[in-house]
Amino acid sequence: MNPGHGQADMATHLCLLGDATSPHVQRWAREMLQRGYRVSLITARPASIDGVTVRAIRPVHRSLDWLFRVRETRRHVAELAPDLLHAHYITSYGYLAARGGKYPRVMTAWGSDLLVTPSKSAWMRWLTGWILRRADLITGDSASLMSAVADFRPQCPAEEIHWGVELQRFRPAPWKLKRGSQLVSLRAWEPNYNIDTIIEAFALLQARLPSADLRLHLLGGGSMESALRSQVHKAQLENKVQFHGRLDDAGMARVLGESKISVSVPSSDATSVAMLESMACGLAVVASDLQANRHWIDPQWLVAAGDAAVLAARLEALIGNDALAEQAGRQNAARIARDGDRAVQMNRMHALYQQLLRTP
Repeated sequence: MNPGHGQADMATHLCLLGDATSPHVQRWAREMLQRGYRVSLITARPASIDGVTVRAIRPVHRSLDWLFRVRETRRHVAELAPDLLHAHYITSYGYLAARGGKYPRVMTAWGSDLLVTPSKSAWMRWLTGWILRRADLITGDSASLMSAVADFRPQCPAEEIHWGVELQRFRPAPWKLKRGSQLVSLRAWEPNYNIDTIIEAFALLQARLPSADLRLHLLGGGSMESALRSQVHKAQLENKVQFHGRLDDAGMARVLGESKISVSVPSSDATSVAMLESMACGLAVVASDLQANRHWIDPQWLVAAGDAAVLAARLEALIGNDALAEQAGRQNAARIARDGDRAVQMNRMHALYQQLLRTP
């Protein structure tokens, strides 16, 4: 337990609702275990997490399925009898928390659940507002998410809490030991993250710099794997692009330690943990020009999502000037050391939990 957290915390039972396979949910659970909480997790995608009681509900194959998971969720919540419910992702687990019984409820927005989903239909916008109005505390990790929350006018407090970086694990490796020009993407292989644009830009780079020692590492995994592998094959880049898939924190830190540039160009996003971890490791970062990214990244390294030509030009500027790339990486690492420590953010969350429990 962290210093200063009292014995009373030992009895506090926090029940999370979220994707147990998500590294972000796993990290949140571990952080709260370290702060003395008893932690349980209700999930439609079960995975084992040391020290956490995991309760599975039936798998969800389409959005409508969430409406039919209320009864089993309520049963699990009643049996667990937690002190707090905390749902991660408003338009799925947030709905289950809203229907989960009379417990103090925290809801954390992740990005698309507030920035994309509510705009799909009037029904989804109404449902999102209904869910948020049943929260006792709402958190999100960027100004854009806080603005989206405010649009629904919930009656409870809303706090900007970002996921932060584990600075002991994600830290800069000596630049002079990095071989060639290795690029990395940590984003999921799903349409929103434009991995195909990264591959297209990399192909343009390879054509312009045929003698450069270029490598592209793709971490993450997702539904577009076969299409992305086909794209790499057609571009004859198999010996230059490595598909790593999902790696644990140690594996991610290893690849980041070998790389000089991280690329993150989603069409929609809140504050990206992957981007913050890249910055913490002292990489230069090229990212899509989104409100959340403007808070962290120098404007010269922001590009329009989906524009492979502009992305290739920004990457070429860094590859062609190693001192510039190293300087950008050093500035990124300093920024995260100052503002991105996960322990600070999770201590804030602990204080908010305790405040909520004291509220009559």
